[in-house]
Amino acid sequence: MHSSDSIPAEPAVLALADRLDGRFALWAGPLSDGVKACLERLSHERVLERLFAREPALWSADPAVQATIANRLGWLGSPDSMVESVPRLTAFAAAIRDGGFTHVVLLGMGGSSLAPEVMRAMLGVRPGWPAFHMLDSTDPAAVLAIEQAIDIDHTLFLLASKSGGTIEPNSMAAYFRSRIEVRGVARWADRFVAITDEGTALHRRAVDEHFREIFVNRSDIGGRYSAVSFFGLVPAALMGHDVAAMIDWARAMLWVCGPGRPVGTNSAMLLGAAMSLGAQHGRDKLTLAAPPPLESFGLWVEQLVAESTGKHGHGVVPIAGERLAAASSYGPDRVMVHLGLVGQTSAAIRDQIREMASSGMPIAQIELPEAEALAAEFVRWELATAIAGVLLGVNPFDEPNVQQAKDATQRLLAHYAENRHLAPPPSTRLIAGQYAWLSACAQAVVGDGGAGRFLSVVEPGDYLAILAFVGPDPALAAALARLRESARELTRAATTLGYGPRYLHSTGQLHKGGAGNGVFLVLTTDPVTDVAIPGQGFSFGTLELAQALGDVASLDAAGRRVLHIHLPRPEPALVDAICRALTDGLVRADLHKVIST
Repeated sequence: MHSSDSIPAEPAVLALADRLDGRFALWAGPLSDGVKACLERLSHERVLERLFAREPALWSADPAVQATIANRLGWLGSPDSMVESVPRLTAFAAAIRDGGFTHVVLLGMGGSSLAPEVMRAMLGVRPGWPAFHMLDSTDPAAVLAIEQAIDIDHTLFLLASKSGGTIEPNSMAAYFRSRIEVRGVARWADRFVAITDEGTALHRRAVDEHFREIFVNRSDIGGRYSAVSFFGLVPAALMGHDVAAMIDWARAMLWVCGPGRPVGTNSAMLLGAAMSLGAQHGRDKLTLAAPPPLESFGLWVEQLVAESTGKHGHGVVPIAGERLAAASSYGPDRVMVHLGLVGQTSAAIRDQIREMASSGMPIAQIELPEAEALAAEFVRWELATAIAGVLLGVNPFDEPNVQQAKDATQRLLAHYAENRHLAPPPSTRLIAGQYAWLSACAQAVVGDGGAGRFLSVVEPGDYLAILAFVGPDPALAAALARLRESARELTRAATTLGYGPRYLHSTGQLHKGGAGNGVFLVLTTDPVTDVAIPGQGFSFGTLELAQALGDVASLDAAGRRVLHIHLPRPEPALVDAICRALTDGLVRADLHKVIST
C-alpha cells in the first residue's frame, strides 16, 4: 500500500485502511467508456496529486477565484490537524457529562448541523451521556418541541455557525437565552458553547459574553466540508463517541484514496467520474439507497453534492430517501449508489442491485466496515465531489445563488416591519383564493388548468422537489412521504423532500443554479402557536414564512416552475388532500375547496 506524503503511515491508520480496501464497486454500464476516459484524464493531469497539494488552478484559471478556493481546501488537512485536539475534546465532553447536564441542544443550519445529525441518527448517543437534540428549523412547533423535550436548567446549548451571522441559529440562541434568563439565572452564558471561525461576530460575542467554551474552527474549511472538524467532532464527543477513532477512520480514507493508489481502484476518483458523467449524459439524478440505519447519510450527501455542483447551469441532483423500487420504476436519468454495512446487505437487495446493473443503470456499491467508519465515508464523498467539480468545470467550494434567497427574505422582513404583513412575489399568479400561487414559468405551462394540473409540467428528465416549511410531526412526515411517492408513481420522475428552511442551506443552491430541470412544490402553513424572537420585530412564524416566500421569489426569478400552497393548518389530512388534488388533476375550484375546508 502506498501513501500520500501528507498522510503518516501509522499502524492504526493502516489497519483501518485495510478494512476499507475493496469495499467499493462500480458497474458503470453505458458510462463505462466515459469512466475510463475520465480516469485517463485525471491520471494524465495528475488531478489527485494536485488536489492533495491544494492547487486552486484545478477548478479555475481566474486568479481571484483561485484565491477564494485556496481558502476552502483546509478539509484535506483537517483530520490530521484535529488529532492534537482530541484531549481537549474528550476532557470537555467528560466535564459536561459529569457536570450535571442532562441535555445538549445543537443550534445550527446546513454544514453546521447536518454531519452531527447523521452521527446522531446512525450512531446514537452512548449510554450515560446527555440526550442530544438538534434544532435546525425556524418553525415555531420545532422550537417549542425542543423546549418541551429538555430540562432547561440542565441543558447545554451549542451555537454553531461558520459565518457567525446566520439568522436562524442566532434567533434560536436569542430565544433560549431568554428562557434561561427568565428563570433568574445570572450567568446564562455558562450554558452556551460557540463553534465558529476566527474573528466572526459570534466569536467576538462569545468572548465578550464569556461563553462556557469557544471552539474556533479552521477558517479555510467550507461549511459542507467541515464534518471532520470542530463542527462535527464537538457534537460527536458530547454524544460519547470515540473522536480519536473517528479521526483515524477519516485519515485512513485519505490514505486509501490518496495519490499513491492505482487510479482504477481509487473509489473517490471512480465515484467522482460517475457523478460528473451522469450529469453530462442525462443521468444527473444521483440516487442514494441505504437501509434505515444508514438512510440519514443522504441528508449530508444532499448538501455536499447539490451545493458543490449545482451552479452555472450544471448540477448533480442528489436523490435521498426514496423507497428502493424495481429497476423498471426508474427512468434513464439515474446513477445509483447503494450504501450498506459489511455482511448486512440482504439477498433481496443484492438481487435488486444486480437487476439494476443488468438493466443498464450505472450503480456503485459501498460497504462500511462498521457504522463507526462514518467519518471515512465523509472523506470519500468530499474527495469525489471535489473531483467531480474538476470534471464538470465548476468550483465546488462556492455557493453563488444561496445569497439570493437570503436577500429576498431580508426584503420581505423589511416590508413586514413597515406594513405588518408579507406579500408573495409580484410575478406569481394568485389562484385558489388566498392559498396558492403559481410562478410565471409554471403559469405558461398549465394555463387555466391552475394548480390542479401542476404535475403536468413535469417532463422526462425533470425532478420534483417537495419543499415543506412545517414542524417535527411524524404524521405530517408520513403524509409528505405519501405525497412524494404518489408524485413519483404518477410522473416517474425522481423526487426530493426538503424541510425549510434547512434545504435553503443544502439543495437550495442547486434549485436555482443547476440545470433548470427542477419542478418545485412549496408548502407552508399557519402555525398553531407562534413564538416571538427576542430583540426582533417578528416571530419565528413570520421568519419562516418570509424564508419560504423569499425562496419562491428566487426560484421565480430564476425561471423555475413553482407552485406555492399555503395551508391554514399543519394537518396531515390537508397534505393528503393536496396529494389527491395534484395527482387527480383537479381544477382550480376543487383545489380551493380542498385547501379551505
